[in-house]
Amino acid sequence: MPFVAVAYLGSHFLSVLGNGIAAVALPLIVLQTTGSPLSVGAVSAATAVPALLVGLCAGIVLDRVNRRTCSMLADAVSAGAIAAIPLVDVFWGLNTGWFIALAIAGSFGDVPGMTARQVLVPAVARHTGVSLERLVGLRQSMTSMALVIGPATAGTLLSLFDGSTVLLATAATSAAAAALTIVMPRRLGAVDTAPDQRQPLPTQLTAGVAALRHNGFLAGTVALTVGVVFVIGGLQGLVLPLYFSLLARPDLLGFVLTSLAIGMLCGTGTFATFGARLPRRLWMTSALLGTTVGFLLIATLTSPAVVFAGAALFGVANAILGAVVGVLQAERIPGPVRGRVLSVQNACLQVAGPAGIGLAGVVAHVGSPVAAGLAVVAIWLVVATVLAASRVFMDLEPDADAGSSAKTSCRFVE
Repeated sequence: MPFVAVAYLGSHFLSVLGNGIAAVALPLIVLQTTGSPLSVGAVSAATAVPALLVGLCAGIVLDRVNRRTCSMLADAVSAGAIAAIPLVDVFWGLNTGWFIALAIAGSFGDVPGMTARQVLVPAVARHTGVSLERLVGLRQSMTSMALVIGPATAGTLLSLFDGSTVLLATAATSAAAAALTIVMPRRLGAVDTAPDQRQPLPTQLTAGVAALRHNGFLAGTVALTVGVVFVIGGLQGLVLPLYFSLLARPDLLGFVLTSLAIGMLCGTGTFATFGARLPRRLWMTSALLGTTVGFLLIATLTSPAVVFAGAALFGVANAILGAVVGVLQAERIPGPVRGRVLSVQNACLQVAGPAGIGLAGVVAHVGSPVAAGLAVVAIWLVVATVLAASRVFMDLEPDADAGSSAKTSCRFVE
């Protein structure tokens, strides 16, 4: 495989790996330092709105400035923010205020970095000659591997080192991701078309939203992505922990995550190998059905074995769904607004998970874990049904002519 593709995939893997380590280690460090579960929730809640705003504003930057440079700087910001936590611990001592401030600082790197790597996909594919299906499938595989390795690495590091020192590993992965991005040719990040500098700032900020409003296909892909995160947030963040706590088997939650990760690895490997050989509509239909069935198997909480099976099925289906959506977005989002469209999606993802947890929490409080699980899955069923009825995913195959990209962009702007 061309070196540039390896560098791109390696950068993505290291960045997600660092996030996986931090996702496990940081809440535990906050809890150990403050002794208050409320502080853990406060740090998470305090960073949600800044992450949303940063995600929306990052789109303007990504549609104006070299995307490779943005990716590199975003990883550098993430590395600096997370490395500052153990340094503050040594020199001043950590408290809830410091955790919130540094988590907000980190949000200036996390969402823009994730979006920048997504925006770079078409350029990397063109430069290396690797098909979009294979490149996106391999990127999904890197994500799955990082989600498997990250939590295990965090657990190992927490057993070997004291407190916030563990976060230096996360800072190192982000710094390494930035270093790999540097070796990629700068021209890969060039903006396709110069933006109109005369547009008012509010118009530029809302360009991604406006683009989605006028293009049902792209709006549908974003709705699918946000819908999945909403449901899995509610199931993984509240329903399953509550279910296994009631069974007095909280240790089984780890097996759910393992089943999910194994399923994702199988799904991404399958799509990376065979993605270009089968019709995209077949991939999309199979992924939607598998995701729905997987959600229902988890939400009904019939038995731990059924939950494990549902998690594995969801992992396979969701990996394929994410790969198909990634390919379609890379092909059909016009270059001049690609950063802003994907920024809108990623900004929405910052609130989708907490929203799913919130709905599940309310229903579980007045009902039961099963009712909570079915409530969040009902939202997915509504989203999937509306999109199926709208027929926005009827034409998924790439255009045969070489000018398809330009035609798509013209239709989009109109």
